[in-house]
Amino acid sequence: MKFFDYYKSPLGNMVILEEDNAIIRLSLCTQKPEFLEISHSPDPMSHTTTTLIENAKSQLTEYFQGARQIFDLPLNPSGTSFQKKVWQALCQIPYGQTRSYKEIALAIDNPKGCRAVGMANNRNPIMLIIPCHRVIGSNGTLVGYAGGLDIKEWLLEHEKGHG
Repeated sequence: MKFFDYYKSPLGNMVILEEDNAIIRLSLCTQKPEFLEISHSPDPMSHTTTTLIENAKSQLTEYFQGARQIFDLPLNPSGTSFQKKVWQALCQIPYGQTRSYKEIALAIDNPKGCRAVGMANNRNPIMLIIPCHRVIGSNGTLVGYAGGLDIKEWLLEHEKGHG
């Protein structure tokens, strides 16, 4: 059984999805809830809160208040083994810091995999907690963020202001 609930953040409404006692998705609600991808899932799903979802909401609130730099939640994002390797590397980027796609590719021992790292970064299903917003272009520019570059910039500035 999957459970989901909504969280009102400074970035807009977010949806948190839990399955088997792990967070499997955190994303912005860019559409009306009835049109969200999760509402069309063939798996049974309940719009309800759980202890884990409440814990996630609490940690998100602390993050947005500048009181939390590291999330402590069980995660189980769905993806390929390569994507999961990239997402694990993203979780190693310290709060308030950035890394380039090339640096992530080197960190996972795939020095020619910059584009593949970018694609994995773009498919991250657990935004913010898996900090894909901390990945920038090798020349220091903000590039490619599924939530929009304005949100990426906001998150990086937020972290710089509370680091």
